[in-house]
This record gives sequence, C-alpha cells and structure tokens, in this order.
Amino acid sequence: MDDAPDERILDHGREILRAEGEAVLRAADALDASFCRGVRLLLECTGSVVVTGIGKAGLVARKISATLASTGTPSHFLHPAEAMHGDLGAIRGDDVVLALSQSGETEEITRLLPHLAARRVAIVALTGRAESALGRAASVVVATGALREACALGLAPSTSTSLMLALGDALALVTSSLRQFTAEDFAARHPGGSLGRQLMLVEDVMRPLAECRLASPTDTVREVFARPLPARRTGAVMILDDGGSLAGIFTDSDLARLFERRHDSALDEPIGTVMTCRPTTLPVGTRLRDAIGILESRRLSELPVLDAAERPVGLVDIVDLVGLVPPELLAAPRQAAA
Repeated sequence: MDDAPDERILDHGREILRAEGEAVLRAADALDASFCRGVRLLLECTGSVVVTGIGKAGLVARKISATLASTGTPSHFLHPAEAMHGDLGAIRGDDVVLALSQSGETEEITRLLPHLAARRVAIVALTGRAESALGRAASVVVATGALREACALGLAPSTSTSLMLALGDALALVTSSLRQFTAEDFAARHPGGSLGRQLMLVEDVMRPLAECRLASPTDTVREVFARPLPARRTGAVMILDDGGSLAGIFTDSDLARLFERRHDSALDEPIGTVMTCRPTTLPVGTRLRDAIGILESRRLSELPVLDAAERPVGLVDIVDLVGLVPPELLAAPRQAAA
C-alpha cells in the first residue's frame, strides 16, 4: 500500500536483511570438509573455472566468475541454455564447472550434466539438496541447505541467491589466498577506474626529476625563486647535496612564513639554512593510495620520491592528483611539508 507508514516499511526491510544475514551466518557455522574439497578443486584447476546458472542464480554466477577472475583464478561464465547450442565447446577437460541451482533440478542445468560427464569435467555444485540431480552428478557439493526465500510469498530468489553469492565469494577468496595472490597481482587486473588508480605506483604519477625545482644548499633563496619555473608549476624546491642526495626541501609556504615573520634578510642567505631537513619522503614502488594516506595524515602537499640509494628521482605533488583519485581523499586542506 502506498500509504504504509515508514515504520512498517523499515520493519519489513530489516526483516528481509535479517533473514538473509542469518542464512549466511548459519552457512558459515555449517561449512565442512566439502568446502575444503571445493576450494582444492578450484586451486588445482589447470584450465578455467566455468561458472554456470540460469535466472537469478545465473546473475550470481556471473558475479562469482568475475570475482574468481579478478582474484587470480581464470574463470568465465557459461549460459547453460546457450551451452546446448554450441557453447559447450568452451569447456575443456581440464576445466572445473561451478554450477549454481538451489533446487538442483533446474532443467537447463540438468541437461548439461551428461555432457560434462562425457568430458570428465569436475563439478562443484552450490545447491540446497545433495540428493538432487545436480548434487548426484557433482564431484563436490557445497550445500546451501533448505531455505525459505525472504519475499512475502516465499518464492522470489532472495535468501538463496544471497547465500550463493556469499559462498561463491568464500570459495573464490579462500582460493585466492592459497594462491598467495598479492596486491601487485590485484593491481595488474584492475588498471582502470578509481581502484586501479589507487593501486598505481608513485613513479607512475610523480613529476620526474628533470621537471622538478632543484637547488644546491649554497644557492640563496632569492636566486632559487628568481629562476624560471618548470612547465608544471610546483610549490616545492628539492635541495640536493654534491652527491645528488636529498639534503632538504623548501616550499612556497616556507617562503611565505619568512615574509610573515619579516625575515626579509633570509632571502639573501643560503637556502640550506632555512630549508626543512629530513623531510617526509617516499621510496620508489610506493602505492599511490599509501602516498595519499601520508599526504592526508601529515597534511603535506609534496613528497619527494627516492630510489634505493636514497637519491631523489621525482616528486609527488598534490596538484597532480586532483581528478586522478577519489575527491574525498583530497578534500581536506594541507599545509606544506615540514
């Protein structure tokens, strides 16, 4: 009814969430050796994990396949109806099929089973009934058990699909962990979007040394700031010693403080006497998300990037990150390096 009070709407929403959440918790408590066997089949698969299901279970199957592929386990989705019209050719003998069907009797799935058996393809079944046609054909059954769907009619796939999704994630992520899947592996599979940008390395976004403002400790502040700026303006000058190591940093904010304190005479003193010694730096290979965390926590605007010999190779400037990373990570104002 359109005139249902908000309290009733909220109560119904909470009831659905609790029903689905409780089903997942019960499944967590009920996990047994069959889950371990399912993980080992996925881990030992030398081909692809072919995930299949139809209807709402098919949509969940697509997501599980995507999670597997993005976390180190080659995988693709197979539509069971299309499989009977040529797509069976996508299944090889070294594949493993992960099949989703709460009843275990879904017609499109059961029609696949003889063909999978003929190819001697191992099957991991996510189903509610081990004695179903799918359960009997499977090498391993990870049971969802008997469930009541959360919808008022008890018909629309809801609790069952939430549980399948959770169990699929558990299979995929435990397998990924056993593969010793690393952040570097994850980054290689997620080069685009906000996530991919955060997984970039600082050397992918830093200004190379040739485009940075540099000075010697003996240069006067006036000399340094009278020099032409690089093509991309930056508010920091890196001061290098005779060996090319970073001696310190001097920023536009440092210059402004000299004026605020009426230390005009310092403009004609060596910049090494007013620079910040031992500034915060980043080693080559630092993830961009970690660099952003340092910028945020220490309220900085620039971070020199050092190589293994602790010589500067570039500079990460907050200005260059605007539009490159989620805006909420760059929202707070920062002070200059100190």
